[in-house]
Amino acid sequence: MTTQAIVLLVVFLTSLLVLAYPLGTYLAKVGAPGKIKRLGAVAFLESLFYRLAGPKATADMNWKTYAISLLIFNTFGALFVYAIQRWQAWLPLNPQAFGNVSPDSAFNTAVSFVANTNWQGYAGETTMSYLTQMLALTCQNFFSAATGIAVVYAFIRGFSSRGQSTAIGNFWVDITRATLYVLLPLSILFAVLLMAQGVIQNFSAYKEVTLLDPVTYSQAQTNNGEKVLDAQGEPVMEEIKATTQTLAMGPVASQEAIKMLGTNGGGFFNANSAHPFENPTPLSNLFQMLAIFLIPTALCFAFGRMVGDIRQGWAVLGAMTIIFVMMTVVVLVAEQQAHPTLQSLGIDQQASQLQPGGNMEGKEARFGITASALFAAVTTAASCGAVNAMHDSFMPLGGMVPLVLMQLGEVVFGGVGSGLYGMLVFAILAVFISGLMIGRTPEYLGKKIQAYEMKMTSIVILATPTLVLSGTAIAVSVSAGTSSVANPGAHGFSEILYAFTSAANNNGSAFAGISANTPFYNTMLAIAMWFGRFAVIVPILAIAGSLAGKIPAPVSAGTMPTHGGLFITLLIGVALLVGVLNYVPSLALGPIVEHLQLFVAQ
Repeated sequence: MTTQAIVLLVVFLTSLLVLAYPLGTYLAKVGAPGKIKRLGAVAFLESLFYRLAGPKATADMNWKTYAISLLIFNTFGALFVYAIQRWQAWLPLNPQAFGNVSPDSAFNTAVSFVANTNWQGYAGETTMSYLTQMLALTCQNFFSAATGIAVVYAFIRGFSSRGQSTAIGNFWVDITRATLYVLLPLSILFAVLLMAQGVIQNFSAYKEVTLLDPVTYSQAQTNNGEKVLDAQGEPVMEEIKATTQTLAMGPVASQEAIKMLGTNGGGFFNANSAHPFENPTPLSNLFQMLAIFLIPTALCFAFGRMVGDIRQGWAVLGAMTIIFVMMTVVVLVAEQQAHPTLQSLGIDQQASQLQPGGNMEGKEARFGITASALFAAVTTAASCGAVNAMHDSFMPLGGMVPLVLMQLGEVVFGGVGSGLYGMLVFAILAVFISGLMIGRTPEYLGKKIQAYEMKMTSIVILATPTLVLSGTAIAVSVSAGTSSVANPGAHGFSEILYAFTSAANNNGSAFAGISANTPFYNTMLAIAMWFGRFAVIVPILAIAGSLAGKIPAPVSAGTMPTHGGLFITLLIGVALLVGVLNYVPSLALGPIVEHLQLFVAQ
């Protein structure tokens, strides 16, 4: 690793800790009943919503009622997003006169944004109107993130309850408070900060600007949409001299803020956070990485406060941080290496003035190798999926790191809410394994872990790998899946594996090199996204309901501490072994084989 890489990683983690600790205290108050001091105006708006909804809107729920309310709300959200896309040609705020989105693409996008995935098989600036971007996509960014926060609050209440009731809170209250008190104010502040850095926010029509340096390129001649062929059957080419370029406009900063803070991902522009209108400066690049991890990190501190032992939050955060640093070091070192094929051709590897050398292919020149590689680790450790570089162009081992971070279950900081409740499931598994080793009924935070909790834990852990591996197997077995892949061999397999890993783990980033906007992939990935989200949430809530009804066991000499170094080590081991074990054969067929082919061939 270069000195620059070490300094950037230290600055990033230090800044994250400084920002997240006080936010964690605030999040604990949001998750607790009662009003929050000095926020009377927001409290009035909150109470107004409850009065309009009626008394049942704030009544305590058991886990089944909570889950049903959550599923109804998110199903309605998916239908709404789908309808807006299908009718956008007839709706206002469409200065580019975009047509309606195709049914399969609209279906994929609706599920994607509801599931907090934001997988995009389309280019936003050439497909979605301003109204669709704001009313459908940006609003759903808030609601999907709020859903994750609501679920983790319910899960924490299962641990913190005294056993007098099986209630785990109220979904409508949790999602309202998460939106009003957390996501909305943070997004407003972050959007202003982004605009100060140069991110655009307007409703202007797209602008035609004159190029400072005209571009000449060749393209095939056409006649009534058909290519003109010569006597040999080859396309007749003509030179085109471009003197102007169309610049897309739009309300970008508002969507950029919540997509990062809510670990939604996606982008207003197809180039995502590599686009200068979304991510204009190295400072905005750092801000965006901090925003991705901010709430997931703060929720660890909120967890510690809500269960009455801040050390528990530090333990979970410590395990997350250690795994993240290990994985980040791998991708940073991998991308600092010169590509052996280019090196053998004598091509100068001093491709960037920002870095002394390494694999600059697919990186944004404004950020360089280090900031691009760190962004890749951050966005895939969290279930964000926003990218500022082409992951498809990473070195094989560098590209494997984002894959592994997602395959862990997005628990290394993870998504808003989903990262913490995913890691807590691994904590339950860790204490269960330790209990078996010492011959004692396992306990976590005083709650006994028994057969029911382990059955639900097994579903949570196995649901996502089942979706990823079965989806990948189907895609590589049918022509509809393989015909979309541009690269043959191990790299092409990695592209398909990455797509289903990203979808089922609700990440949303893409390896690229795969044309996923087809009926086959739009449908298959939508199925993976929906069940990857809700087939995990429902058993999580079931565990919460079961734990809520249990009376905490008193601490004794035989109680295993779950806040020290031993437990952190055990938690890391369980997360790495159980989280990735299912994927080892597929990783061997993809990035590992590609790495061996690349370096052995030289």
